[in-house]
Amino acid sequence: MERLDKVLLERNPGFSRSRIEGLVKSGMVTVNGVAAGKPGMKVSPGDDIKMEIPPPVPAEPEPEDIPLDAVYEDDDIIVVDKPPGMVVHPAPGHFGGTLVNALLHHCPSMKGIGGVARPGIVHRLDQDTSGLMVVAKSEPAMAALARAFASHDSVRKTYIAVCHGRPRLDSGRIENLIGRHPVDRKRMAIVEKNGKRAVTDWRLVAAGGGLCAVECVIETGRTHQIRVHMASLGIPVIGDAVYGKGALDRRTSPVPRRQMLHAWKLSFWHPVKNVKLDFTAPPPDDMRPYLDALGLPTADRATRLQVVK
Repeated sequence: MERLDKVLLERNPGFSRSRIEGLVKSGMVTVNGVAAGKPGMKVSPGDDIKMEIPPPVPAEPEPEDIPLDAVYEDDDIIVVDKPPGMVVHPAPGHFGGTLVNALLHHCPSMKGIGGVARPGIVHRLDQDTSGLMVVAKSEPAMAALARAFASHDSVRKTYIAVCHGRPRLDSGRIENLIGRHPVDRKRMAIVEKNGKRAVTDWRLVAAGGGLCAVECVIETGRTHQIRVHMASLGIPVIGDAVYGKGALDRRTSPVPRRQMLHAWKLSFWHPVKNVKLDFTAPPPDDMRPYLDALGLPTADRATRLQVVK
C-alpha cells in the first residue's frame, strides 16, 4: 500500500505536494467513490482514485460597479450588509459579480490587502445567506481581524434562521466536528474524525404553523455550520437545497427561494481604534413574510450602530 498523495504526485508530475494536499482537503479526490479523508491515507494498487481539478480562477479580481450596502466605513474597515445571492469572492463558476469585485470598485485602495485573490476578506457568508460582514481596508486591520476571527475571542456573530418544525428544547448548545461528507464532497457533515470543531449556541425565538425562528450565536465559522447544525436538530432551514426538506419547502407559503438565514448581528473590537463595534442589520424583505407569520415585529430598516468605548 502507498500514500494517496504520493500516488497522485506520480500521476500528476506537474502538481506540487501542497496543491495535491489542497485538492484532497477540499474534497476533490475520491477513492472507490468516497471522498478521501487525508492526503496520507493508504491506498491499494486496485483502488479507483479520481481527482477533479477545478477550472482556474483569475489571479486578480477586477473592480465592478455593483451597488454596496455599506453600514459603516472608515480608513481601515468597511462593514456591509450582503444581499442574498451574492458570492463573497471569485471562485470557479463565479468569476465576477462578487462582493470583492464590488469592494474593489468602491475602495480601490484595498487592492491586494491580505492577498490579491481575496483582498480584505477575513470571514465569509454562503452565497444565499444575507447579512453583516466586516472587510479590512488596510494591512494592520487585515492582520488584527484575521487574528480575532481565528481565535473567536472578541468576535460575536448572531444569525436568525427560519426553520421547519420546532426543536424539542427551547435552547441549547451544539458542539461537535464538521467536515466533508464522506460520500458527497459538496456537502458538509457532522463527523467523528477529520473535521473541525464547530460550536453553535441557539435559542428558539418563535414557533407556529409548522415553522420556527431560531437565533444562533456561533463561536466558530465552519462551512455551512448553522445549516448542518439546524438539520441535526431536526429543524432544517427552510429553502436549504442541500440540507433541507424540499417537499416541505414546496408546501410553504410563500415558497422560499433560498435558505432563510441572515447574519443579523456582528460585534467586534475595531482592529486599529480599539473600540467595540456592535451592528444590527434587520432581515431582508424575502424573510419578512415568515417572521411576520410567526408574530415577530417588523424591524426598523435602518441599521443601528452602537460604539462602546
